[in-house]
Amino acid sequence: MNDFPTWKVWMLTALLVVGVLTAVPSMLNEEQRSYIPDFLPQPTINLGLDLSGGVHILLEAQTEEFEEQRLQTMSDRIEDAMEDDGPEIDIGGLSRSGGEISFTVRDEADLDDAMERVRALTQPVGFTGERDFSVENEDSLTVVVRPTETGTAEAVNTAVETATEVVRTRIDELGTREPTIIRQGAERIVVQVPGLDSPESLMSLLGRTASLEFRMVNYEADPNMALACQAPIGSEALPYANQDEGTGCVIVQRRVMVSGDQLVNAQQGFDQRTGEVTVNLTFDGAGGRAFGRVTQENVGRPFAIILDGEVLSAPNINEPILGGNAQITGSFSVQSANELAIALRSGRLPVELAVIENRTVGPELGADSIRLGGLAGLIAAVAVMSFMFVTYGRFGIYSNIALILNLTLVLAIMAMMDATLTLPGIAGFVLTIGAAVDANVLINERIREEQRRGRKIIDAVQMGYKEASRAIFDANITNFIGGALMFSFGSGPVRGFAVVLVIGIITSVFTAVTITRMMVSVWIKNKRPKELVV
Repeated sequence: MNDFPTWKVWMLTALLVVGVLTAVPSMLNEEQRSYIPDFLPQPTINLGLDLSGGVHILLEAQTEEFEEQRLQTMSDRIEDAMEDDGPEIDIGGLSRSGGEISFTVRDEADLDDAMERVRALTQPVGFTGERDFSVENEDSLTVVVRPTETGTAEAVNTAVETATEVVRTRIDELGTREPTIIRQGAERIVVQVPGLDSPESLMSLLGRTASLEFRMVNYEADPNMALACQAPIGSEALPYANQDEGTGCVIVQRRVMVSGDQLVNAQQGFDQRTGEVTVNLTFDGAGGRAFGRVTQENVGRPFAIILDGEVLSAPNINEPILGGNAQITGSFSVQSANELAIALRSGRLPVELAVIENRTVGPELGADSIRLGGLAGLIAAVAVMSFMFVTYGRFGIYSNIALILNLTLVLAIMAMMDATLTLPGIAGFVLTIGAAVDANVLINERIREEQRRGRKIIDAVQMGYKEASRAIFDANITNFIGGALMFSFGSGPVRGFAVVLVIGIITSVFTAVTITRMMVSVWIKNKRPKELVV
């Protein structure tokens, strides 16, 4: 027992004091925490959706529209490849129908070259040996391009994975604490935001694709076609945003001047002349140069600012817009402009997301859960501590002190990790109370056994801790592995339980073995008892 010199005792005591002070803010409410001086750190545990209330939203990727968009993109690339990738190849009848693309090569001598150009546009799918599109020659001069099942599945998986990260970025920009954003299956995303009581603005932000485009207006189009929302070949008719049906569309060219993918920043602002709410955009180098070149070449002509397939405005280009900056105006409030800026900064959703489930969890349910969980924990603690005191006397008191310190350190570590406490986490706390004294039971019984063998006090205590520690470490290593696996492969409530379990395992071994041993060592050194009652 001589391995606890004074410096080590003071070091461990200081560590425990820091742990207790770190855990204190999590035990106080907001009003009580306001009395803590600002210069002191105040780490607190975040409460999960089931404890603090909040919003639960289930999003589903609209894969049919995504697959249609893939075909449209491939069709555009095929058209460009026939014109730009070498001598122009004359094709006709380029169309999309039945989930495939087909076109006719007018000159048979160009057929092989045309097929090679299309094959060059396809991509391999992982290590499967397949490609994302198949290219086949049918009916003599007709080429048919079909998406493969493997390619479609991989594209959807990548799109949903990217969409999950975009959703996470958008929610983080809102400043909410500890949101939960996880994939569910192949096409769904679960979003849980604790402490939020109004889901409308969140759903609007998450459901917005944020596909921003700048295109030239086809000013030569027949105005009657615009009223009827019909477009000539090479153009597209798009409606105005926030406009009633029957008021016509804007005829825009299909080619995109600059897209939202070339943005580096978007901020809500105000027009210096009119005071109107705006969204100010900054493009990257390539986007800024493209925007400046197009506006130089089209002074006096209108261009359209398009968001998610709707025209926000179609102003005239009065002068070249250089410097890589632009401004979007419209019927914005400060909140809607800020939400649009967040959506643009976080990037375009590669696939449209639809809200298929939305529910709000009230804080009352969480308060009841905390109260009942706390009551269960208190009953468990009192029962365990009473048993330890009655069974082991002084050594039981040391075990009880270690138990209290263990729970306090769990709170402190969770607060420092900015972890989230959920209802299953409370269950983990209750389980930790029982598991934490297992080590002390092993140690105390081993000390009794050594006494029965006739060992002296110091030898009995030393051998008791030494021999019991092996079983304690072996048992807790297996528990730790189980908790780590639950955290790695689980989600939601399972991870909440695993966090408390893993932290509790680490702190319980520290307090039950090291801290109680220190207390026993100090007692024996100072009191030098003649006999030991365990």
